[in-house]
Amino acid sequence: MSDIEKKDIESVEKRDEQSASFGERRANPDYHLDFHDLDRVQRRLKERHVQMIAIAGTIGTGLFLGSGNALRGAGPLGALIAYALVGTTAYASLCSVAEMTTHAPISGTFPHFAGRWVDPSLGFAVGWNYFYTNAISVPVEITAAVILLTFWDADTSHAPIYTAVITVLVIAINVFGVRWFGESEFIFSIIKICLITGLILAGLVIDLGGGPDKQRIGFRYWKHPGAVAGAGLVSNVNTDRFLGILGVLVQAAFSFQGMELVAVAASETQNPRHNIGKAVRRVFWRIFVFYILGILIIGMLVSSDDSALLNDTGTAAQSPFVIAINRAGIKVFPHIINAGIFTSAFSAGNSFLFCSSRILYGLALRGQAPQIFARCTKKGLPIFAVAASGSLGFLSFMNISSGSETVFNWFVNLSATGGFFTWFSINLTYVFFHSGMKAQGFDLTKNIYHNSFQPYVAYWGMGWTMFFILVNGYAVFWDFNASDFFTSYVNIPIFVVLYVGYKVTKRTQFWKPEERDFVTGIPSVEETEIPQDPPKNFRERIARAIF
Repeated sequence: MSDIEKKDIESVEKRDEQSASFGERRANPDYHLDFHDLDRVQRRLKERHVQMIAIAGTIGTGLFLGSGNALRGAGPLGALIAYALVGTTAYASLCSVAEMTTHAPISGTFPHFAGRWVDPSLGFAVGWNYFYTNAISVPVEITAAVILLTFWDADTSHAPIYTAVITVLVIAINVFGVRWFGESEFIFSIIKICLITGLILAGLVIDLGGGPDKQRIGFRYWKHPGAVAGAGLVSNVNTDRFLGILGVLVQAAFSFQGMELVAVAASETQNPRHNIGKAVRRVFWRIFVFYILGILIIGMLVSSDDSALLNDTGTAAQSPFVIAINRAGIKVFPHIINAGIFTSAFSAGNSFLFCSSRILYGLALRGQAPQIFARCTKKGLPIFAVAASGSLGFLSFMNISSGSETVFNWFVNLSATGGFFTWFSINLTYVFFHSGMKAQGFDLTKNIYHNSFQPYVAYWGMGWTMFFILVNGYAVFWDFNASDFFTSYVNIPIFVVLYVGYKVTKRTQFWKPEERDFVTGIPSVEETEIPQDPPKNFRERIARAIF
């Protein structure tokens, strides 16, 4: 018998011992490691759904509209640095969650992984943090969509009607099932890809003098008023410029949040390991082309001290792309852009509702949320989780009343800063996942998706997200405001209370490397992956390359 055969036999025997040990631990109701028999969702998302969601699922108002605030706050180079830094952090987080998900494509995703491989208390805290940050993002995006409609209809008395219609439509798409969600996001993603690609190309043409005014811009605005703008907080120019870049980090992070959607949808995806691995390998180029090139073009088209950037309308009028296009004398584009951004806001609300409902469903499966949220219809829809998450969409009516507008603005900031805790927890969990797999003799390179630079990629993501959490509200210390301080840092005590409260109540412990369960309730590759037929003609080869 060869040495390789002996190692294979030893590996199988060791896996059997681990499975028996994990089976005994599963009997403890506090852990809920194996909810395999209770999970009723169905794999209805196809490859083209997942690929398009991964490519353009998170492109939204943060890039199309918020990029103007980034340009004004840090200048063209400063905004580019901020977006590039946050982009690497987002990519690191996605690499980490993708590797864990392709090993275990099950409901509950990264909150379950945190509870399974780090500490059940961390899973509880991560799950509820992610649920409420996504749930409150639903009314935020619905309100953004309503504001975008004012580009054509400025009558504020129509706002309640628009709000009600959009809220009902977002909930309806999710109630109809994951297949409808996948189809809608497929269409929205195509629209967003066409929009951002068209804007980048149009911006390049305008910059090179191809617009109706024939004026070549080049890198004029990098020289005057300058490549990096200051925050206006300190007298030292270099320090003030550094603070200006810091101030843009939160705006940049808001543009990237939601990339983990493909991991949340893993338990409802056909061929999840193959499709998620394929999607993540393409994300680097998506970040570079859509985000980095987009910010670069914006910095070339509009000056950071342009007075139009102060126009906080919430419609396409505040987009730096529209500002540049109007200046170039092109009249039709703004309406097309506003329509595209409207679909982006609607798509974001749709996605946030999907994410929050599936996380709530996963928490219920593990006994960390009321069991009613674990109930599914015959078609695999967690109907009560969708209803609970969707009901929060009606909070968008708060923005109609001027008295509740302040509270609603808190939701906006809470949803942005809460995402940092998600990224930090994902990378922290991966570090534990990596060390546990190594300690138990698993070959990480045999996973369908594996990043050879791990765990250093996770360390990078973990370090920067911790930094973002601590500095995201730094400006409040120059001009203290209780409301701004609250929204910037209240997520820290919320997360700590969730974690410590569950730990004290359940008396949980950190899992040791040899105790981490990488077997129980996790379907094999043969159970989830269906062999793909080779493309039969040129059209199928093109579709396979794109999707």
